[in-house]
Amino acid sequence: RRTSSSLARNAFDSNGGATDAVCFTSEKPKRFLLKKPVVSQNRGFMSMSCENSASAAASKRAIAWFRSDLRVHDNPMLAKAAHKSNGDVIAVYCLDPRIFRAFTELGGFPKTGGHRAWFLLECLVDLRANLEKLGGTLVVQSGMPEEVLPQIAQEFGVTDVFYSQEACTEELSVETAVRKALPSHVNVHSTWGACTLHHLDDLPLSLRGSSVERPDMSLVEQARSLNFPQVFSSFRRQVEKDGLPVRRCVPAPTSLNKLPTGLDRGEIPSVSELIGSPEAEKLVGTHDSRAVMRFVGGETAGRERVTYYTHESQLISTYKGTRNGMLGEAYSSKFSPWLAHGCISSRWIWSEINQYERSHGSNESTYWLVFELLWRDYFRFAAIKKGSYLFRRGGEVGSKQKWSMNRDLLESWIQGETGFPLVDANMRELSRTGFMSNRGRQNVASFLIRELRIDWRLGAEWFESLLLDSDPCSNYGNWQYIAGVGDDPRGGRRFNVVKQGQSYDPNGDYPRHWLPELENVPQRFIYDPYRAPRAELERAGVVLGTHYPLPVVNSFGAAGDDDNKGVRRKNESNNGGVAGAAEKPGQLRNRTKIPSQTHSHAPDDEPTPVAHQLCKP
Repeated sequence: RRTSSSLARNAFDSNGGATDAVCFTSEKPKRFLLKKPVVSQNRGFMSMSCENSASAAASKRAIAWFRSDLRVHDNPMLAKAAHKSNGDVIAVYCLDPRIFRAFTELGGFPKTGGHRAWFLLECLVDLRANLEKLGGTLVVQSGMPEEVLPQIAQEFGVTDVFYSQEACTEELSVETAVRKALPSHVNVHSTWGACTLHHLDDLPLSLRGSSVERPDMSLVEQARSLNFPQVFSSFRRQVEKDGLPVRRCVPAPTSLNKLPTGLDRGEIPSVSELIGSPEAEKLVGTHDSRAVMRFVGGETAGRERVTYYTHESQLISTYKGTRNGMLGEAYSSKFSPWLAHGCISSRWIWSEINQYERSHGSNESTYWLVFELLWRDYFRFAAIKKGSYLFRRGGEVGSKQKWSMNRDLLESWIQGETGFPLVDANMRELSRTGFMSNRGRQNVASFLIRELRIDWRLGAEWFESLLLDSDPCSNYGNWQYIAGVGDDPRGGRRFNVVKQGQSYDPNGDYPRHWLPELENVPQRFIYDPYRAPRAELERAGVVLGTHYPLPVVNSFGAAGDDDNKGVRRKNESNNGGVAGAAEKPGQLRNRTKIPSQTHSHAPDDEPTPVAHQLCKP
């Protein structure tokens, strides 16, 4: 999908979305009731097992393969591994070069940028510390899982391997490769429950499809057989109608064994060692004082944030009214980076909200946050159902929309130099901190798609590279939603980035925070400085085109009208002129070769890679 790796798209074929539940869609929720925990039947730690025909050994030793489930509490995979092996668990995390040293397929951006790499490494340090409190530790090895895990299994007498089921094509390809590479005597167990609020087995019968009659089906087969609705509102209505249960959290294991003799736990690398970029280490090593907060990776920090937001500050009580803010740590939950890495679970957040409601009562704000968690579920279930269509230009709907790949326009968006302050402030916040508000994400995505007419996948790839909370299900699902090739029944969204700024930040505090060159621009022109009289701008010390960019498109009154059609003359000679024209391979000039990159596009894709690597520090 999103990488140049040969594994992309060849197997089974959003904060990040909202800053609270990784969903930057704009649908408003309708009330559904989840008043207290409903516990479904115990289904063997919520897992499916593929048992080999070889007889089980009397002594069990298990590998717990961690990926996006970096926690010990409410981790069904770890709990089952510990139960099966009586605590003799080798916990492993693989630093896969296809994730940390690869580039995105279309734009040639680093698959993992510096901010997310830094956050991930903090997650690993914390996970190792928490496992050591239980008596075990975390083995960290560089290499592809299908090479690392079989070697450990063979050398140290492993009988079982456990992992949390993922949803997207690349991850599923790796799972398949691991299964094939493991010794024949090793039993492999995939477990659902790392990322969703609701369990796959608990979905309403109306959604379950043929999996109801086929309990032998694998988790992936079950998910692919879902009668899954095309729009979120239909999914929500069925959840509401059937009173979908939320399972209780699984406790952490009480104890784990030490590593077997001869197995080195490995060192956790620095950012520069991990992604091969010394500049990234400098970029993320110092906290930007303008950031909404200091995000510290790991289960410990994630649980502290949930406790603070829900119980200590009780900010959750006003979430509905503040969630569209853009400045400070209090306007939204900021749970999404920890959710994306699996440091905390949706179920545990739900249980904490439930506890708050028992003490203080429920209101629209507590419900609204649960609603955001439901969006996360929707995107994950939809990702498995869609397969590679989640990463195709036309999406599952097969849209024939022509997109531009204008290099200069794309770079103006990436660098926050479009001449539209709401867009520029958000893009600069993203590049400096790895984070952006939900309101910002909707606007910058709409601007790239609707005003610049740039291929939406380039925006999704840039977000994937930089965002702390990047999760492929929500990220690509949300971009498809805005582009009108996904799950939006209205065929996509267009946001007026001037009116949005004026509505949600009327004083202009946000652009002044990130665009100091506009600090003295009068409030009435802060979101459209190109409308200001020259004398006003001179008094503010601003010359457009010198201190701050001229608008790159004629949208939102930049050319005296709101026709959304023209591209400023300085761009008309680049790559065919008007954004929206289909690019031809020869029109992208001065491309730089991307090292170790191959392209394996889906059949309906014929993009020209923007391979000049626009990812400046």
